[in-house]
Amino acid sequence: MFKKILIANRGEIALRIQRACRELGVKAVMVYSEADRDAKYVRLAEEAVCIGPAASNLSYLNMPAIISAAEVTDAEAIHPGYGFLSENADFAERVEKSGFQFIGPTPESIRIMGDKVSAKQAMIRAGVPCVPGSEGELPDDPAHIRRIAKSVGYPVIIKAAGGGGGRGMRVVHTEAALINAVAMTKAEAGAAFGNPAVYMEKFLQNPRHIEIQILADKHKNAVYLGERDCSMQRRHQKILEEAPAPGISRKLIERIGERCVAACKKINYRGAGTFEFLYEDGEFYFIEMNTRVQVEHPITEMVTGIDIVKTQIMVAAGEKLPFTQRQITVNGHAIECRINAEDPYKFTPSPGRVTTWHAPGGPGVRVDSHIYTNYFVPPNYDSMIGKIIVHGDTREQAMARMRTALLETAVEGIHTNIPLHRELMVDAKFMAGGTNIHYLEHWLEQHKR
Repeated sequence: MFKKILIANRGEIALRIQRACRELGVKAVMVYSEADRDAKYVRLAEEAVCIGPAASNLSYLNMPAIISAAEVTDAEAIHPGYGFLSENADFAERVEKSGFQFIGPTPESIRIMGDKVSAKQAMIRAGVPCVPGSEGELPDDPAHIRRIAKSVGYPVIIKAAGGGGGRGMRVVHTEAALINAVAMTKAEAGAAFGNPAVYMEKFLQNPRHIEIQILADKHKNAVYLGERDCSMQRRHQKILEEAPAPGISRKLIERIGERCVAACKKINYRGAGTFEFLYEDGEFYFIEMNTRVQVEHPITEMVTGIDIVKTQIMVAAGEKLPFTQRQITVNGHAIECRINAEDPYKFTPSPGRVTTWHAPGGPGVRVDSHIYTNYFVPPNYDSMIGKIIVHGDTREQAMARMRTALLETAVEGIHTNIPLHRELMVDAKFMAGGTNIHYLEHWLEQHKR
């Protein structure tokens, strides 16, 4: 096991990894920007290094500063968390060339899965079902593009090969709009991701977003930890998640989970990862793989009892997975609400000083948050300030516990999206289960404030 790990992230995930290190008896080095000087995890740290000003590109995205911090503190490994440099193959490569262990997959795996075209081709070879579409990058010939769209069938969606986070995609309903949409998406992809390549997929009308969590070690062992339903989204950004997914048979989950495990073994994957699927009419269609820990990992931890972050660290240190697929069971139901510092209905960010913070408690309630009373939420980063996670024996009990938890939570001084979560928890369609990825946006249209 490592003696010291540098945590190259901020916010609630930095605190989460710090806690995992403490449980493993590993020293954690925290890096922080000038805007995060007073963060809870920095105050609790045995060692902390300022890596630059508030701007991400000068701090949390500054590879030389992070690697220098690891060198001066004698860290052995670097945990990237999620976001920032977590899925940057060049960063993973620089970490390992500098003599540190990257707590995540190999740079090769990140590259394969980071490019949506190569990821899809790898999944097809591994027998993982994919959305019908172009076999690879779209050609320049407009006539050829039209032929591909005709064979796939309208509507289609044009996606950036290097895209992610809901950016770099455009839905096309008619042939007349196709070529212009491809050109616009290419231009956006080149500007946003440095890669103008785009591909085409069939646009599914009413799918759900289901993901499979996997863990793999360096010894060719891999397991899946059930599924999560992440269909409650706005502009492709998840708002709340639950596990297991309501109304999908265990046999179907087992079948898709086994294929994900086989794919991991085929590409020599190591660490934590998530296969994301669209699910419609009883069929799964692979869309992408996230080669890092997910924001929503706690709900899987709650239903399986497996600590994903600790396992990430253990397998990065060369240990074998401490469990087999047969030993993994899914018990009860878990729900996570992402708490954001924003207007609950207009979604405008609401940075500022938290004058009151009271976290909920009680049976089956977990709060992952780095905020505290008098904490200043900086305007420089993502608006998420924490997550409320609940577990119950049944989905109904989990929903009841979440309603109580949201009622108990008090945040003053800034706006949060807690009022939105309170409404969703009593929404009849959500309570019935199985809403699709468009449901929340339609709901917001009908409930305009």
